[in-house]
Amino acid sequence: MTPKRRANLERLLKPRHVAVIGGRDAEVVATECARIGFSRPFWPVNPKRSEIGGHRCFRSVEDLPEPPDAVFLAVPRAPAIATLEKLAAMGAGGVVCYTAGFGETGEDGAEAEAQLVAAAGDLALIGPNCYGLINYIDRVALWPFAHGGFCPGHGAAIITQSGMLSSDFTMSQRHVPFAYMVSAGNQTVLRLEDCVDALSERPEVRAIGLHIEGLKDVAAFERAALKSLHLGKPIVALKTGTSRLGSSLTVSHTGSLSGTESLYDALFDRLGIIRVSSPSQLLETVKFLCVAGVPRGRRLAGLTCSGGGATMLADYAERLNLTFTPPDAETAEKLRGQLPATATVSNPLDYTTPIWGIPEKTRPVFDTLFQQGHDAAVIVQDYPAPGLDESKSYYRNDTLSFIAAARQQGLAAAVCSTIPENLDAETRSFLVGENVAPMQGIEECMEAIAAAAWQGERRAEMGTGVRPTLISSIIEGPSVVVDEASAKKLLAANGMAVPPGRTGSGADVPKLAEKLGFPVALKMVSAMLPHKTEAGAVRLGLGSAVAVAEAVARMKADVTNYDAEAVTDMFLVERMVASPVVELMVSIRRDLQFGLAMTLAAGGVLVEVLSDATTLLLPATRQDMSRALNRLKVSRLLDGYRGGPAANREALLDMLEKLAALAAADAHNITEIEINPLFVGTEASHAVDVLMQTAQRITKGLASG
Repeated sequence: MTPKRRANLERLLKPRHVAVIGGRDAEVVATECARIGFSRPFWPVNPKRSEIGGHRCFRSVEDLPEPPDAVFLAVPRAPAIATLEKLAAMGAGGVVCYTAGFGETGEDGAEAEAQLVAAAGDLALIGPNCYGLINYIDRVALWPFAHGGFCPGHGAAIITQSGMLSSDFTMSQRHVPFAYMVSAGNQTVLRLEDCVDALSERPEVRAIGLHIEGLKDVAAFERAALKSLHLGKPIVALKTGTSRLGSSLTVSHTGSLSGTESLYDALFDRLGIIRVSSPSQLLETVKFLCVAGVPRGRRLAGLTCSGGGATMLADYAERLNLTFTPPDAETAEKLRGQLPATATVSNPLDYTTPIWGIPEKTRPVFDTLFQQGHDAAVIVQDYPAPGLDESKSYYRNDTLSFIAAARQQGLAAAVCSTIPENLDAETRSFLVGENVAPMQGIEECMEAIAAAAWQGERRAEMGTGVRPTLISSIIEGPSVVVDEASAKKLLAANGMAVPPGRTGSGADVPKLAEKLGFPVALKMVSAMLPHKTEAGAVRLGLGSAVAVAEAVARMKADVTNYDAEAVTDMFLVERMVASPVVELMVSIRRDLQFGLAMTLAAGGVLVEVLSDATTLLLPATRQDMSRALNRLKVSRLLDGYRGGPAANREALLDMLEKLAALAAADAHNITEIEINPLFVGTEASHAVDVLMQTAQRITKGLASG
């Protein structure tokens, strides 16, 4: 974004005056600006009308008193492009382009979109094909439909690619504090990352919520997300369009590339971005972050007036790696003296109905439980419905006791209803004013607390040391498969362990095998055999020179039947490596959007059976790689399972670091490396099978000897 466009974006976000260009849609914007309380100059432009929304119309943009800071543009495609050119020439600030029919409609629309970009110049343009912008702080609604939303003077900045979803967010009955709402549409000029970059600087923004269909510039998004992270503004993301059908709909909707599930997971993990799976979870998570903040850790104190509520809290906590620390002996003894005889001392604590709603009895209990040392506190309360609320004062009494006790200990706090709608609007508003999150649904509440705690941990781990992803090193064009012997030679030259081996002709390999020592593995060397097992191009556990010679003859016949053009008289013979503690699959590939991505998975046949895999983007630290290993189900085997031997984890991490360094160094223009299996042993890790592709052939003779 150019400095001039950035300055224009600031004008658009906080305009001194607004112009609306169009007819019916412009009239709606006039209504919405009035609804939110916009009181500065408002200039409709329409040559066929005398007034819009009670404001005198101007015949053209040239007739406006001065270049407008913000414009809502809702005219057909061709006039929209012409009008943008005029606005840019006169020095307007920013434009919400509601007009559709651009890149989302195909080749014709893409050509029109290019014209729109050229016409916009340095204008800060949101859209096209978008709903626009709501600034709840400064009371500006460049929005073509009725909008809702709650703003206590601070809150979340929500940025979506879907107009209707952003409108739905404003209408939600969840009391999420909103600061800004942006519907980005096609992201032709201003993209998600531009909005993140600008809004993260605003003190009234406490968290950022994103709905992402696709990113057009991953590197720019990464820079903006890291900036937000370092400014203490957590990001919560709802990524849609990762299914095959969803991806095709994304392209047709906004012209964005969807990307793959695993790569977005890796990107979000790398940037400390909380990923959620539903719109309601996005709202509940940003609500907790904006109101209660990021907890210091995962230790919770829970309160209910129901055994069922306590059980549900405990169940969700265990699933989410949250901890309800049991009361120690001293705390338990004190609680027994404060609670009715029917109560069981525990955490979560069911303090029972005999003391419900009696502050002089509940407050000491809450104080005692919270004094043991926790990071966050939650109380489950389902308030009565309007008209049935004779007992509401008792609920409020316990809420007040909870707030006071949590505040005294400095705990991130939430009042949570079991059923989402069982927290009335007045109570939600009151809680936000007390900096206590009104959470709707136990599952949503616990998910949000766990996500917030993870974000705090991830931010602390990252510090300021995250290096940019290696997107600039991407190689486009066809790749060449490297034969396995050459690939292993390259790995060995870069300090990675491979099985001791030699290459030679079919006549030579029996003698080479004797020198290596039996048992051995035999493989045909051919760049046309990336998958040797299917072709019959590999034999394992050969125990003599005679067995090797017989295997050579049989292999030539099998490969001939599979693909005669793949047959060679060059073989790789290797001494068999001892059985490993665990087999892994490790791959690194270059992605056009995301750069270098490393995938770790259960290896061998378990790749397909378990689907146990995780991906991280490079460059990555040793700690990042260790964290990725821990996410695998088979990671428990590394430390020795049921008395079995433990793997040399440090040697494994050494190998992963060397492999990443090799790929990052662009050695021979490597486009993909896959090691499957990687034998992880008690002393070393060996690359047993290697598939490598490069943008050009590796130097001849590398595999000889």
